[in-house]
Amino acid sequence: MTDRTDGHWYDDDAGPVVRPYAMTRGRTRGGAGQRLDRTAFVVAERPVGGADAHLGPEHVSIAELTAPRPHSVAELADLLELPSGVVRVLVGDLLEAGVVRLNRPIPPAEPPEEGVLRLVIAGLRAL
Repeated sequence: MTDRTDGHWYDDDAGPVVRPYAMTRGRTRGGAGQRLDRTAFVVAERPVGGADAHLGPEHVSIAELTAPRPHSVAELADLLELPSGVVRVLVGDLLEAGVVRLNRPIPPAEPPEEGVLRLVIAGLRAL
């Protein structure tokens, strides 16, 4: 690590570092105001254009990655090497701008109660 007195505040091997709060402007939720599940799939609706000047390079990367095929929020975090909380905020911004849409996974059905299963078994035995 370099000496902090020489003006560097990062490891020479790391290259320039942008703190996550700088990418999200200190926000913990995206522009859409909703908390996104890491298993939600992000699908690009349109490319980032001139009207999206407020979006940063990370936003553009997400839009480009999800254009050919959907990716989950967790996959995007891994591909972009960013914390999933940061990716959720960025995806929220893209949702608000209409650049992407979400496909949420279908929640698993709850198993039936034991009493219902016993009634079904009793009915089958009666046949």
